[in-house]
Amino acid sequence: MVINNNIEKLAEDLEKQELEAPNGIPLPQIYAQLLAIYLYQNDLCNAKYLWKRIPVNVKSSNPELGNIWTVGQHMWKRDFPAIYKALNAVTWSDSVAEIMKILHEKVRSRAIDLIEQAYSSISLDMVAAMTGLSQDVAGAACVERGWSVEMDTHIIHPVRSNLQSSGDTSSEDQLYKLTEFVSFLEN
Repeated sequence: MVINNNIEKLAEDLEKQELEAPNGIPLPQIYAQLLAIYLYQNDLCNAKYLWKRIPVNVKSSNPELGNIWTVGQHMWKRDFPAIYKALNAVTWSDSVAEIMKILHEKVRSRAIDLIEQAYSSISLDMVAAMTGLSQDVAGAACVERGWSVEMDTHIIHPVRSNLQSSGDTSSEDQLYKLTEFVSFLEN
């Protein structure tokens, strides 16, 4: 199942299946996939609402749902080391394994973008924690990105990339980005 290119369509199909499920309760795999997709999309509000509407008996009979939600809770707190730990602590079922894999990559990508935009200098330890990489791999990745690395102090100086802007950004998008940035700085 190659979903990276059509994740929006898959989300729509799963939402439809949830609404049209017999007896109003879809299969746990539908909940699991939809919850994982919401996390991939960084749509934490919809993930939380989905978690709240999943019946308790479905949650208790399917521990994987709880494991996916644990990842979501750490994403909500922006606790990057805990996100990676939760993602790596489980062997995901075939129905969500690919989604969780691309979620892992997406979280790392968001962390790198955040480091790039928010820091003028950061310790190698912090980069490793935020990216879920070992210090050696994180240091090599920083050098590969063109960031300067002080080998004696293990301080990284990220270089801001010019993000592609579409010209017009909605005020809602700007408010969301500002909220994300301020929330990150507060934590």
